[in-house]
Amino acid sequence: MIKTLTRRLTFALLCLLGISGPACAEATLVMYCGVDENWCRAMTTEYQRQTGVRVQMVRMSAGEIYARLRAEKDNPQADIWWGGTGDPHLQAAEEGLTEAYRSPSLDKLRPWAKEQAERAKYRTVGIYLGALGFGYNTEEVRSHNLTPPACWADLIKPEFKGEVQMADPNSSGTAWTALATFVQLMGEDEAFVYLKKLHANINEYTKAGAAPAQAAGMGETMIGIAFQHDVIDVAIRGKPVQVVSPCEGTGFEIGSMSLIKGGKNGDEARKFYEWALTADAQKIGAANRSYQVPSNADAPIPKEAPDLSKIKLIAYDFAKYGSSAERKRLLARWSTEVKSATK
Repeated sequence: MIKTLTRRLTFALLCLLGISGPACAEATLVMYCGVDENWCRAMTTEYQRQTGVRVQMVRMSAGEIYARLRAEKDNPQADIWWGGTGDPHLQAAEEGLTEAYRSPSLDKLRPWAKEQAERAKYRTVGIYLGALGFGYNTEEVRSHNLTPPACWADLIKPEFKGEVQMADPNSSGTAWTALATFVQLMGEDEAFVYLKKLHANINEYTKAGAAPAQAAGMGETMIGIAFQHDVIDVAIRGKPVQVVSPCEGTGFEIGSMSLIKGGKNGDEARKFYEWALTADAQKIGAANRSYQVPSNADAPIPKEAPDLSKIKLIAYDFAKYGSSAERKRLLARWSTEVKSATK
């Protein structure tokens, strides 16, 4: 802290003396952040501490950031998109909303992170991996004398009517992953039959993907569909919630990072990009209760993270479900046939 303050004071003095010229403008970075608020703030604070760069951070869900980039295409307001599920990053890449950048750090990353970059023609890169699932409130299940849910099929049982919560896939990357997962597991038409039955049991479609896990922990809903690391975070904080890896199998996210095309602080964005791929930067997640698997092979996997070797992960088709056309089509169908359906 003292070193950073000293550097800033020295820099300001040089500017007053006219020695540093145009470079006296304070370095700035505008970041759209798609992970938990605590992790967003910790990344921002640490990067500012290490570099003196002023970071303006706005936290939104992945779907909201994607929509914002589309709206701001002709006048970008941010420089970097850090975090959030990878499918919207791929969709933004396909639409040319993000810049191609081949990081020299790619060889330090786990294979799935490099594959994400290759898939997007280097317009995005993987920074973490997380498995989808759900959590249930153990006290609520016990008090209602119910059998704990273990499979996706359990969530449409009549005993859970009004007791399930998930996010809206129009705004939430988590919920988009859920929608794409059901389609891949069941086939599209059968998935929509399932989603209509699930709709009858839904008490709320939240804006943010982690909210259902938090609601389950508070007893505001019996079951919350979310990424498993979000459920684990709630459980670690002492809430009576149990994480579930669904018996049929489940999808997963490759949380990603992208440089925004036309961002006003491109050089600073690339510097942050490289820093964010380092093992030390990726340790910040677990230190702030975010238990995804980091992409840097030298970054330790948090002991709290779900054991991926024990989870039945599907062969998630990132190319198809990272497509803008597929997103638009499936969301339109879901909004018309599911969300608008009467219960």
